[in-house]
Amino acid sequence: MNNFTDPYDAEDVTINRKSSLPLVWFLPLIALIVSGWLIYKAISEKGPVITISFPNADGLEVDKTRIKYLDVEVGKVTAISISDDLKSIQVTAQMNNGAQAYLKQQTLFWVVRPQVGLGGVSGLGTLLSGPYIGIKPGGGSKQTRFIGLISPPLLKSNAEGKQFILETNNLGSMQPGTPINFHGIIVGEVLSHELSPEADAIKLKVFINKPYDQFVKKNTRFWIDSGVDLSASADGFKVRTGPLISLLSGGIAFRASAEDAANEVMAENSRFPLYDTYEQSTQIVYSNTLKYVMYFNSSVRGLTDGAPVQLRGIPIGKVTSINLELDKKTAEIRIPVMVELEPQRISIVNNLPGVSDEDVIEQLIKKGLRAQLQTGSLLTGQLLVDLDFHPKSKIVLNTPVLNINSSVYPEFPTTASSLDQFTHSAQTIMDKIAKLPLEDMSAEINKTLQSLQTTSKTANTMLVTANTTLGTTDKTMNSAHQVLNSLEPGSTTHYELDKLLQELGQTASSVKQLTDYLQQHPDTLIRGKKEE
Repeated sequence: MNNFTDPYDAEDVTINRKSSLPLVWFLPLIALIVSGWLIYKAISEKGPVITISFPNADGLEVDKTRIKYLDVEVGKVTAISISDDLKSIQVTAQMNNGAQAYLKQQTLFWVVRPQVGLGGVSGLGTLLSGPYIGIKPGGGSKQTRFIGLISPPLLKSNAEGKQFILETNNLGSMQPGTPINFHGIIVGEVLSHELSPEADAIKLKVFINKPYDQFVKKNTRFWIDSGVDLSASADGFKVRTGPLISLLSGGIAFRASAEDAANEVMAENSRFPLYDTYEQSTQIVYSNTLKYVMYFNSSVRGLTDGAPVQLRGIPIGKVTSINLELDKKTAEIRIPVMVELEPQRISIVNNLPGVSDEDVIEQLIKKGLRAQLQTGSLLTGQLLVDLDFHPKSKIVLNTPVLNINSSVYPEFPTTASSLDQFTHSAQTIMDKIAKLPLEDMSAEINKTLQSLQTTSKTANTMLVTANTTLGTTDKTMNSAHQVLNSLEPGSTTHYELDKLLQELGQTASSVKQLTDYLQQHPDTLIRGKKEE
């Protein structure tokens, strides 16, 4: 048996007992570091937690409902609970980092849902994704508790333009969202309305989008646009139409004035009056006016406040009020009509210094200038006051009238209108006809007709007799001719008989002509023969 010798002796082996950390233990450490970094990043990227109060939680869901600004997600709903007073819903939301900049006192929140209205359709994207909470940043101090809006704000966050204040006494159907149009183009809308502190007017806050806000200048006029404006005045019927949306929900329109310069653009929150109609917005306000009172003896039905006062067809003023007065001393009823004349409407030629407008009106009255009522339109029956010269008209003035401020209005002389004069003349003629003895005249006319009938019968009898006489005469003349032929020519009897026959022939010819004429003109027996 061979003896095998191991070259390596166990006693020569040295065992290294130095301990080392296995690499596998580095994996949990790395995971711990990454988790810590992720937690730190998540915490550092989180924004503040806010609470929003809504009337209800319709469509809102935890961890699903987002908060968006300009369609960018800036937060998420994390909890929904009922308030302590059981009257609202408390929505807790986690905002993203950086939201502190716009979470302030005037920041607005609302729920965006699909809406269909006269102004259009909005929120269609929420049909698939569900409702979300919209945000509109505002100013003020920092805040984390907010009260959500019931409906979305009308003015968008990125809207550019200006706000203005309109004052009116008639709100009508105008509400927030009512459109404002400029030459038929929708350029803005009503934001809100409120009653003035004196409770004598309504203030509308409106917004005009850019670049149309540059057309709002010093003399810009706003009026209520109802879509179809039908008015009846002394000029007849007038119809104006606006956009279809104004016809459905009402609206406001405005127009720029050609008198405004390009640099007269009004600043934001400037105030303007809101006129009820387009016609009122076109009226020019004159600073210099002359007030007079006019008395008309005829009915003033059809004359209304605002009716024009015109001079030969050109408006120079308007009617301001119509009253009814009773004088207890004389038991007389009068109708004072107050008018305002606007001399600035008239161009002055050869102006004389020191001569006032009142002096000019007085001179015109002395020359025969009078006021009378005239019908402006037969369709509407509206009246107007027309001024014209009537030199033959006498001035008959009444007692001056005191207005509510106890100041005296000078009286402007009037004259009856052409229609009144015609009516008076017709009434006078009818009165004269009524005074005629019509019954006696009727009896006399009946007697005359009976006499004419008797005369006509007599005339017919005469014609028949004349025809019979002519026949007899013809026979007699034939017999006389036979006798004449039997006599000796040249004898006295022959001569006398021949002369008699000639006279009978002439008489028969005259009777024949008379009968022929009467047959052709039987009325000759009544009226007599016409002169040729």
